[in-house]
Amino acid sequence: MSTGLIIALIVIGAVLVIAVAAFFALRARRPHGGQDLRRRFGPEYDRAVARHDGDTQAAERELAQRLERHGDLHPEPLDPARRERFEARWAAAQELFVDAPRAAVSEADHLLAEAAEARGFPDSAHYDDQLSALSVHHAHHVQGYRHVHRLAHAPDGQGAERTATEEMREAMIEARELFEDLVGAGAGSADKKGSRGI
Repeated sequence: MSTGLIIALIVIGAVLVIAVAAFFALRARRPHGGQDLRRRFGPEYDRAVARHDGDTQAAERELAQRLERHGDLHPEPLDPARRERFEARWAAAQELFVDAPRAAVSEADHLLAEAAEARGFPDSAHYDDQLSALSVHHAHHVQGYRHVHRLAHAPDGQGAERTATEEMREAMIEARELFEDLVGAGAGSADKKGSRGI
């Protein structure tokens, strides 16, 4: 074998190894289709499919775009003092619910938006973009924010008062899970200990 042929084989081998390594690195970063998207997005996957009238390909394109747009976002942790302020405001909103459910829901909506923004998600002035980013990182709890936001921005006087109040209570409970994710509320926090009463 000539020296030139040996060098050519080594170069070709090295290029193949680099190409295979790059392929697997890119594959690891990207979703592997429907199953990976379903696993990552959970209930958001089903919601996207329903929104696209059962068209899974359209839903998966939407979710893949969300992932591509917001997947590299690394939420910033909250400092303890800021976390405590958020937790105190959430506890106050839950206490307010007894006398003023609509005001409590509105405050919960504001708190979720502020906590998300404080963590580095898109700002609250761009609700849809913020919700999209949250769905990538908190897919199992983002529905609570969606529910609270819808009720906070609904016109007054819709439906029977009892039903409306019950729906607002359910929305607050759903939203609390996202709130706890965002502020990193621990098992001993005020939010967990004293404000489960809604």
